[in-house]
Amino acid sequence: MSHPMLFTPTQVGNLNLANRIVIAPMAQYSAEDGQMSDWHLMHLGQLAISGAAALTIEGTAVTADGRTSYGDVGLYSDACEAAMARVLRSVRQWSDIPIGIQINHAGRKGSRRKLWDGGTQIPSCDANGWSTYGPSPIAFAAGDTPPIALDRDGLAAIRDAYAAAAKRASRLGLDFIQLLGGHGYLLHQFLSPLSNHRDDEYGGSVENRMRFPLEVFEAVRDAFAHDRPVTMRVSATDWVDGGWSMQDTIAFVKALEAKGCAAINVSSGGSSATQPIPVGPSYQVPFARAVKQATTLPVIAVGMITEYEQAESILSTGDADLVALARAVLFDPRWPWHAAAHFGAQVKAPNQYRRAQPSRLRSLFV
Repeated sequence: MSHPMLFTPTQVGNLNLANRIVIAPMAQYSAEDGQMSDWHLMHLGQLAISGAAALTIEGTAVTADGRTSYGDVGLYSDACEAAMARVLRSVRQWSDIPIGIQINHAGRKGSRRKLWDGGTQIPSCDANGWSTYGPSPIAFAAGDTPPIALDRDGLAAIRDAYAAAAKRASRLGLDFIQLLGGHGYLLHQFLSPLSNHRDDEYGGSVENRMRFPLEVFEAVRDAFAHDRPVTMRVSATDWVDGGWSMQDTIAFVKALEAKGCAAINVSSGGSSATQPIPVGPSYQVPFARAVKQATTLPVIAVGMITEYEQAESILSTGDADLVALARAVLFDPRWPWHAAAHFGAQVKAPNQYRRAQPSRLRSLFV
């Protein structure tokens, strides 16, 4: 293939990207008191030399009680910021890949065990547990303790915490922020009628349910460096009748575009423990296609994108502008190298690894 879309440059806001491959945020459950550990140095270090166009730090909590698990990364204290700065200094010494961060508040899906320990909720009275918050006192799963409904002071405090985390991200020199507005976490909890039963201006109509997530976006956009993009990940559908829908998503995306959002990452689900998701290759790509048809913003597709031709097809048919890899790049941290070799394209590699280039692929590395 002479000009694969996968390896053409593009832009998100003012951020120049060498190709269309983005490494998605992936929780590692390996922080201590919200502080990055040496595991993050190894994990992010290997992905930073993958040849992808951008690397996204895992979902990072804006408050201690906004973490999903006690192993989550946070950006809510000086200690959290210093630990992240240490990791970033080391990674940047060897890679110039743009690095962004996904910031989040777990809401009712917080206080949970690590994924490999089952991911169930830890009672607030137990070690490593805490009280959770949400738009309404509705538990996520059977057996969970319902969250405490946020009052106006609580909403203001969380909004301010998002802004404070964005300021810390600015000081750290991060290249972009992705707000997590999906997967059943707090911003999505406000959007979805499954979790939001409020009767004030933050509940009821879709416009009201969008109000708090849009206020948070504005607070983050104001706090983060103005020459760097702020993007949003959305869940296009709850996969449940009466839940958040594709039509709602398009309304939300248009509101975000009007407020200066730089790109939309399209995922799905997360609001219901009983969601019937038909998981399979490219199963979320139709949602990305629908969003792309409704906005001029760059659209990022995600979800079981594992094959080179599959990724190229998503881009070449116009379903999305970029693809985000998660599990595929954990399994194969050199996925972009191998994709470039497959298509006869070029990819950046560190000098230390350039001798790994096979003789039959002498033009693979830039």
